[in-house]
Amino acid sequence: MSSDTEIRLAKKARFVGFVMAATMVIWLGAQWVGGKMGLPVRFVFLFDLAALGAFAWAFVNIYQIWRARQQG
Repeated sequence: MSSDTEIRLAKKARFVGFVMAATMVIWLGAQWVGGKMGLPVRFVFLFDLAALGAFAWAFVNIYQIWRARQQG
C-alpha cells in the first residue's frame, strides 16, 4: 500500500476516533443536563438516538478502514 493511502487511512481513523470520543462526552453531558433540567424522557431519548447514529457511522468507517488495509 502506498504511503499516500496509509496517510489517508490514518487521518480517517483519527477522525473516527475523535467522533467516537466526542460523541461519548456529548452524550454523557446531555444525559446529565437532561436529568438536571428535568427534560421529558422523549427528549433525552433523542440524544440516545443521535449517539447511536454517530456510533453506527463510526463503525461503518472502521469497517471501511479495515477492508482497505486488508486489500492493500
